[in-house]
Amino acid sequence: MSTVSTAATHSSVPRSSIKHLPVNLFGAVMGLSGLSLAWRGAHDLFGVDPVIAHGVGVIAVVTFVALAAGYLAKWLRYPEAVKAEFMHPIAGNFFGTITIAILLLSSIVGEYSESFGQIVWTIGTVLTIALTFVIAGRLFRGKEDPAHAAPAWLIPGVATLDIAVAGGTMPMAWAHEVTMFSIAVGTMMALVFFTMIFSRVVHHEPLPNGMVPSLIIMIAPFEVGFLAYVNVTQHVDMFAGLLFYFGLFLFISLSFKVFRRSIPFAASWWAISFPMAALVNAALKYAMYANTWVLNLLAALLLFLLSVAILVLLVRTLHRLVTHRLLVG
Repeated sequence: MSTVSTAATHSSVPRSSIKHLPVNLFGAVMGLSGLSLAWRGAHDLFGVDPVIAHGVGVIAVVTFVALAAGYLAKWLRYPEAVKAEFMHPIAGNFFGTITIAILLLSSIVGEYSESFGQIVWTIGTVLTIALTFVIAGRLFRGKEDPAHAAPAWLIPGVATLDIAVAGGTMPMAWAHEVTMFSIAVGTMMALVFFTMIFSRVVHHEPLPNGMVPSLIIMIAPFEVGFLAYVNVTQHVDMFAGLLFYFGLFLFISLSFKVFRRSIPFAASWWAISFPMAALVNAALKYAMYANTWVLNLLAALLLFLLSVAILVLLVRTLHRLVTHRLLVG
């Protein structure tokens, strides 16, 4: 009797499998890349040793390689699981985290080899634009459930803005026009999706606990928009300042809803990392422009919060991995 009971108990325990590797974990690469770029900005603003930026950048590259290998294995062994994830009205948008990760990594590796950075940026640009067309095509079919208007919808739109963030100064003759196209598409998609998501949050049932961390993505269009605009125009003006401050307002407002002990930890928590990284990078750039102690202090505080947040996310994710709780259905 006890043997049967033990066997039943073991059979009921969820098995760790590459089949359950979630695509949204690529948000970790985005967060780490953004943190590396933020510490690079801290070097420019505060004179911080650049070794921190380089070290975090290496971790970002290693993380991307590991996740890419894992997800490729998932695609080869469980293609139906990947297809189901890609076709999902909400989870499918997180495939944009892969293309954004490639774009941001182009800025990391570009520090060591400009030509390699340009190649990586070109690959990320092509994949990002292709994915944006696919996602937009789905929506244009119509009859989409309004309840599916989740913050994750913003990812493909923000992805095209990241083309300008990572490649605003690319020297190729065609790069400027591609960047302008990307800003135009990303700006309009972000505005439309933000309106739809805001309406869903206000008028419908609250998001499930597992999706609550993704609310922070709502600041991304403004902070990534700030970075894209400044990188292309090469100056900070009033319009850029308005984008930065509204994103900051949203972050403070949403923080009270998102950062609560009642929200259990899961891979979905990585959704907070890349919008926060965009906010920090924008704050550092704005502080360099404004040159006031208040904004310097704000930028330093936000960088500290981002560093702590990503450290906590990284430690908890690795703990779940080694305890076989990360890749369970």
